[in-house]
Amino acid sequence: MERVKRTFMLLVAALFVAVFAGCGESEVDKPMKEFASTDGTVSIMLAEDWVTEDAGVDGWIAATSKNGNDGVMVMQLVKGVDAANISDLKNTMEDTYAISEKTEMDSTGALPGLENLETYSSEISVDGTKGEGYFVYGETDYAYYAFIYVANRLDDKTMEYVRKVSDSFKENAPEVVNNSTVETTDTILWINGTYAVLTAVNSQDYTVFGTMPANEETMASQQSMLSEWWDITDRASADETLDWLMNEGHRADFVEEMELLTQVGLADLPAEERVDFLLDNYDFTEEEAQQYVQLYNGYEEKGEDVMSGWDYSRMASVLSSCYIAGYYTETEALDKALEAAKIIQQKFDSWDSFIDSYMLGYEYWAGESSEERRGIYEDLKAAPDSPYNLDWNMTLEKSW
Repeated sequence: MERVKRTFMLLVAALFVAVFAGCGESEVDKPMKEFASTDGTVSIMLAEDWVTEDAGVDGWIAATSKNGNDGVMVMQLVKGVDAANISDLKNTMEDTYAISEKTEMDSTGALPGLENLETYSSEISVDGTKGEGYFVYGETDYAYYAFIYVANRLDDKTMEYVRKVSDSFKENAPEVVNNSTVETTDTILWINGTYAVLTAVNSQDYTVFGTMPANEETMASQQSMLSEWWDITDRASADETLDWLMNEGHRADFVEEMELLTQVGLADLPAEERVDFLLDNYDFTEEEAQQYVQLYNGYEEKGEDVMSGWDYSRMASVLSSCYIAGYYTETEALDKALEAAKIIQQKFDSWDSFIDSYMLGYEYWAGESSEERRGIYEDLKAAPDSPYNLDWNMTLEKSW
């Protein structure tokens, strides 16, 4: 999502630089023509003299009126490919515009073919310049969408044009190619469960190995992601990273920190005095002291495995991405995943204990609460196709 967000921020600066300059002639009576995204998957009708801008993303459309007073943008996030969802689109809007005076509007006719529509108008501010915006969010089986129209003022005449534009929305979703040859079995679903929380965070599919269809588009997206976040660019760097996650990971630094706390005497104190000890002797906030005492108490009981689930989960997730990226064949990746899954299964006694370890590791790594991810886990447990419906102690066997 960060790549999409950065592109959006830059596009807003370029697209709306001249918007709000003043009142201009009405657009509604002008001849219309079709404006399509670069990849042809989405189009809208606009006045024929509108000017397109480089949207920077294949499935997006950006354009301004000839006089520069109005701007429109269609944002598309492909399900299972772009690691984002409707909430991410909304958050991007909030991060970009100072939105106020939101008024919910009738969604009838807006963006035909979309479901779960949310439509509203609002006052907005771009770089301190005030204007008005019309927002529509929704989704199809193929993608999530946001439609944004910005103008100096959304009067009745402008809204007539806006509705004409939004009503002209068309999606031409391509057939999704999937080169995977393996059917999801209980063993594969169990493996997927070790990183299903992150899969859900990224709005991807936890029921298939790799979380997305295997094709040229997803290969490119995962190669880009792995390079940016993991410095993985080939099989050798994939091997190195996966070995580090399986045998060291963030738990290596965690153990060093916990041992230092032991050396300064934290182990000798009653549990109820440990937070005050950290606050008195170290530059901790109350929240940080509470977190470290929780981690230390867990470390006393379980050693590194109090948070090793975090590393193991990320190893399984990165491995599946390396398959989609083409660094391992499907069989190679699944063989490695099965080997790791058997180790994980031996170290923990239930999904809850594994996820507890994952969450503590997340809190240690991110320095923030895992409450949101814990909520996702609880939601996943209730899903009918959830891997968490499988017995933790089931026999894991090669089924591909």
